[in-house]
Amino acid sequence: MNRYIAEAAGTALLVFFGVGAAVFGLAQIGTLGVALAFGLVLLTLLYAIGPVSGAHLNPAVTVGFLVARRISATEAGVYIVAQVIGGFIGMGVIRLISTAGAVEMQVNGANSYGERINVGGAFLLEVIMTFMLVLVWLMVTRGNDVYAFDGLAIGLTLALVHLIGIPLTGTSVNPARSIGPALFGGSTALSQVWLFIVAPLVGGVLAALTEQSLRTSSLRTPNEPAPEVRSPR
Repeated sequence: MNRYIAEAAGTALLVFFGVGAAVFGLAQIGTLGVALAFGLVLLTLLYAIGPVSGAHLNPAVTVGFLVARRISATEAGVYIVAQVIGGFIGMGVIRLISTAGAVEMQVNGANSYGERINVGGAFLLEVIMTFMLVLVWLMVTRGNDVYAFDGLAIGLTLALVHLIGIPLTGTSVNPARSIGPALFGGSTALSQVWLFIVAPLVGGVLAALTEQSLRTSSLRTPNEPAPEVRSPR
């Protein structure tokens, strides 16, 4: 149970600090600032709750771990439910602060397409960005644990994909990050959220299949001729 609570709480914090940076400070800190906010909050949470649950905080990551056989189907299902609930809570707190504190929201925090990129381009972009994130995650970790510099590589990767994704889709790469803001974002956000659920899951599956292929290939050794045996003189 602690693992599932950790996933819900961690996802809520990821959404609150990451999406909150965009909602309240995009004009002041810009794309780089928001990208760093997402990367840094994931980095800290990986070390804080990674020993408890692995700190997936993202259904696409969990699906990647499921395909890579590092987590059971039952665990993956409960992880995903906890993550979606956490994302909703995180966005709910943002809206509460905005309403109760009379703080203007510069953007609504929901992912979208159509203004600078069409639906096909947005889908492909989200698949590629999620593929990058989940592949790095799977390659630098073993099992479901985070050790040493694993968290640094993962956190920097999340910041990296946000640099290209924010101007185009707002960067999802995480269905739980997208569902919460969409529920608060109105009809347009709700009509488009399917893309930010499906594309990251596709990217996560492709990353897991690629990781398995790379690891299998690394275990193979080329056929070498047997060493020549010379009889003693």
